[in-house]
Amino acid sequence: MENEEILTSLQNPRIKSVVRLRDRRDRDREGRFIIEGFREISRAVESKLNLEEIFVCPDFYLGSNETTLLDFAQSSLGTKVQTVSKDVFQKMSYRDRPDGLLATAPRPEWNLDRLSARIEKVKESHETPLLIVAQSIEKPGNLGTLLRTADAAAIDGLLVVDRCTDLFNPNVVRASVGTLFTVPVAECSSDEAISWLRNHQVKMVATSPDAETDYCDMDLTVPLAIIMGSEQYGLDERWLSETDDQVSIPMAGSADSLNVAMATAVVLFESLRQRKKSQG
Repeated sequence: MENEEILTSLQNPRIKSVVRLRDRRDRDREGRFIIEGFREISRAVESKLNLEEIFVCPDFYLGSNETTLLDFAQSSLGTKVQTVSKDVFQKMSYRDRPDGLLATAPRPEWNLDRLSARIEKVKESHETPLLIVAQSIEKPGNLGTLLRTADAAAIDGLLVVDRCTDLFNPNVVRASVGTLFTVPVAECSSDEAISWLRNHQVKMVATSPDAETDYCDMDLTVPLAIIMGSEQYGLDERWLSETDDQVSIPMAGSADSLNVAMATAVVLFESLRQRKKSQG
């Protein structure tokens, strides 16, 4: 370890600073956030996210690869590593069962510019862009699950539009299992998203229980953005008027809709199935 000193004081200013980052106001003010967990930090390191410091408590380790991860973070990213006592780690942790790793990082500014180059590269390789737009998603768990689904499908981008939930909320990071750092993400307004999608000639398709077209009957092999709205209100009128098409997911039971993350997964993987079939 680079730093063998063990922090044991719950009143240490560095520890208090980490604890404050659970609050969105402090994250916004300081421009920093926290990442807890082996898998989450591993994916942040793999993506070369600029980690400031990793706080560790070996008493909580669940496996044998933690030291390798820490050595790599130190050597490749220059990340500081600080050992803390069990009491101190439990104060910082937001998990019922911590695994002894918690990092801090500057909050990145992810805008549409980071997606533009990727979309052009996709087109140059004669592939078809596939994106998700998540408008006003309220629950951190749903946003995290959307990220995990997006990573599983290897989509080209997730646009977080008119955000209600902080993308860097610890529960988003946790629910995403670190895929927040593997999925190309951009935050923007609805106006910016619609203009960007039009400029890149991406078809916008939304799900709606009132739509007449079954999602399986829609051609989802074109350059596509799947548009999803908030859990409580769905898409606002602006998006409903701007989308190119709307599709429904048939409900056979008494429920009239699916959870937003599950509905996204259904349409997303139907698009992948159609694309695979069209390629022979």
